[in-house]
Amino acid sequence: MAVTDKRGNDLALSGVNHWFGPTQALDGVSLRIDPGEMVALLGPSGCGKTTLLQIIAGFLQPTEGEVLLDGGRVDHIPANRRRVGMVFQNYALFPHLSVFENVAYGLRARKMPGAAIKAKVAEMLALVKMGHLADRLPSQLSGGQQQRVALARALAIEPGIVLLDEPFSALDKNLRLDMQIEIKGLLKGYGVTSIIVTHDQEEALSMADRIVVMNRGRIEQVGTPDILYDRPATLFVNQFIGHANFLQAALVAPRRVKLEAGIEIDLAEPAPQPVGSAVLVSIRPENIAISGTSAGPTIPVKVRITMPLGAADVIEAVTPNGETVKIHKTRSPASKPIASGTALALSVVDPTGIGIFAAPAGDPASTLHGP
Repeated sequence: MAVTDKRGNDLALSGVNHWFGPTQALDGVSLRIDPGEMVALLGPSGCGKTTLLQIIAGFLQPTEGEVLLDGGRVDHIPANRRRVGMVFQNYALFPHLSVFENVAYGLRARKMPGAAIKAKVAEMLALVKMGHLADRLPSQLSGGQQQRVALARALAIEPGIVLLDEPFSALDKNLRLDMQIEIKGLLKGYGVTSIIVTHDQEEALSMADRIVVMNRGRIEQVGTPDILYDRPATLFVNQFIGHANFLQAALVAPRRVKLEAGIEIDLAEPAPQPVGSAVLVSIRPENIAISGTSAGPTIPVKVRITMPLGAADVIEAVTPNGETVKIHKTRSPASKPIASGTALALSVVDPTGIGIFAAPAGDPASTLHGP
């Protein structure tokens, strides 16, 4: 369905802080979302993303800061007076009401005339392809069907923003992908502004126009999926978006690092750290080739284990200094897994895909995860 107009609100958050007693859940969050945009709030458990969603919805008032819809401040307006639709993690359908009555619930609460309710519910159920099941109870529906009903109920009140809180977590993997495609198409086609909370980075990458990566109540980085994957601003974002190998190294020139594994690698751009600094080198698994397919210096490793994952093998290998490296190797029906103990030489495919970060004090791995 093509977008005919932008139904969505412009959303702005300015200096939002929130405390639960002595615990600060949000710390100076400022964000702007355009009408019709789909944005994902992504981060580990406890990072503040659900608290932020509840503040946008009106279920919580921020301790400090402002929430503005289309330029008007709404942080003191209750949830039922905002043009905000909500799709909950467990869908929150009324079990004793039919599909029709669930979708009609918000319209009845707004005192809409009966004929208008009937027409609007029919329109929404047709939109989510559930009109033929209007008389069924939620217990008679599959998980995917319940999700479509929940979305129809959220859209029926003609919201400016739709909020989705972990909406796919209860679905199995195959159905989850189908529903992600379907829900994204519906929301983008309807033209509504939408915000999805998730801890699943693949879900965020596939659905969102932009992703807001959160950690310990703060925004680490905001950007398109490709920017966050290819140009992460912080070590946390690099670790949280996609998979990466982190190797200890020293910066021996502005555009050259020496790995503890024993080789030197040229960088595409000067590193931000001073020469002589201890750094972490980030290399994505798909940016590592087994020697023979790429030129340049090579890293000697021994294979620890090979795991076939459909179209690719994931190989975990160990460098001479004990660091682990993961490699993605495309497989064919005739190919055989590389045996444990096999010696390999690895090289970097594209130096523009290398990330350089200041080495954290202590155990580097302990700093790569949020609370």
